[in-house]
Amino acid sequence: MGKREKKWDEMKQEYNSRNMTKTQVRKLTETIDKAKSENRKKRKKQICKYTAAAAAVVAVTITILPNTSSDIAYAMSRIPFLTKWVEVVTVKDYQYDDNRHTADISVPEIVTNTPQNESSDMPADENIKKSAAEINTEIKNITLKLIEEFKAGLKQQEGHQAMQVTSEVISTTDDYFTLKLICFQAAGSGYEENYFYTIDLKTGERLKLKDLFVEGNDYISIISENIKEQMKEQMALDENVMYNLDTDTPEWNFNEITEETSFYLNDKQELTICFNEGEVAPMYMGCVEFLIPNEVLEDIRIE
Repeated sequence: MGKREKKWDEMKQEYNSRNMTKTQVRKLTETIDKAKSENRKKRKKQICKYTAAAAAVVAVTITILPNTSSDIAYAMSRIPFLTKWVEVVTVKDYQYDDNRHTADISVPEIVTNTPQNESSDMPADENIKKSAAEINTEIKNITLKLIEEFKAGLKQQEGHQAMQVTSEVISTTDDYFTLKLICFQAAGSGYEENYFYTIDLKTGERLKLKDLFVEGNDYISIISENIKEQMKEQMALDENVMYNLDTDTPEWNFNEITEETSFYLNDKQELTICFNEGEVAPMYMGCVEFLIPNEVLEDIRIE
């Protein structure tokens, strides 16, 4: 049995067992602690960088309640990440730590920002506000559900659980704004799930994958075939890299993307397709992304 086949067999056994070893629990705890530390450092830098600008845009209010072993601490803050049309603020922090259960959840919110003295060809402000409100509602529902799951886990007398939610503005141009919500949870096994929210600042509408392509073109097949090629190339170069492609478990194999597949455009407006853990690869591969070369899409992409 080759190394890749052996690894694949181990992944199937791990999937079926759904249990974590003490070593895995320790590593997960260390990962959460490191992420929490980096998140705090990042937030401090943002505060220093944007305090002056924020004063002119939004009032900064911070209320911190004491953290205890029996209650989740709540922190309210408005620390903006300024962009031309919108800003992202942290509206709530949920934190808990009793050695067995750890939570660090930062809930972001998109706030619309209308610049002064803009020309008459401004984006549809009302559409931006509507899109921002829809995204904020979705994020609130996701985080509330995670918090309820975490609270339910506190009732367990045994085991460990860890949960972290952070966000990142991964693309801001004159045309597009993208917010990434990063959700990690571990209880029996670790799992990361990412959500991507993109607003087309020209129209104010939420950007869908199909909006990038000329109507009538089979962009799904074209992108899917390129992703399969990238998967094969990566696996040929590194035997530790594995994707659910031509495996002996057909129902796990990657066939093609859908209209709902996550994506974002980077600052060069290059398309990146995103998959969560377990969607197209074994869990140990984590969340994976594929940048689709411009030349693959040049004949079907809307300019």
